[in-house]
Amino acid sequence: MTLEARKIRLLMQLRRAGITDTAVLAAIERVPRERFVPPSFHDQAYENLALPIGLGQTISQPEVVALMTQALEATKQHTVLEVGTGSGYQAAVLSRVCRRVYTIERHAELLKQAEARFAELRLHNLTSRRGDGSRGWPESQSFDRIIVTCAAELTPEPLLEQLREGGCLILPVGGQGRTQELLRLRKTSAGIEREELGVVRFVPLVADGSERRSAG
Repeated sequence: MTLEARKIRLLMQLRRAGITDTAVLAAIERVPRERFVPPSFHDQAYENLALPIGLGQTISQPEVVALMTQALEATKQHTVLEVGTGSGYQAAVLSRVCRRVYTIERHAELLKQAEARFAELRLHNLTSRRGDGSRGWPESQSFDRIIVTCAAELTPEPLLEQLREGGCLILPVGGQGRTQELLRLRKTSAGIEREELGVVRFVPLVADGSERRSAG
């Protein structure tokens, strides 16, 4: 089966799994996932699997990427912060549905590889940096949407501070080796509204010795 045929099969699987946002499905279709995995895994690029990318990190399974992107409810008017660049695949998908994406990665080598892929694919609405994702991007403007692609024990308070009122934050909460709950936190004038979206498994969010507090 060709990569294109496998991609079509994957898109059908995503639709059956409840991914109905046409912009998200179009982004998944347009971003070549095989560019974001090691060559030895190219034949599995369009399987609904998480795959290793080195340094103990993984590229999330397409269904999780699609689910989290759909849950953001992002549009071409929105600026999004991503914590955990990894291979760059989630950021590339976001770049197809959002106005601008800022993405942070703590592993220098992974970030270098991701930035090379962004350049090859001419994704010019992406800004990336190395740093402690639990602190967000404090010198930048506040964000319409924030997505965290690594699991936090508690929701980092700086991320909520950088989220605009009316915006939402998607993140997995829970310890490594335990069940993690994917949450959507909406920032309203009355406070934070919390919604549980399902069970997931991510590598942990590692902070550089900074204090982390729960937002609920």
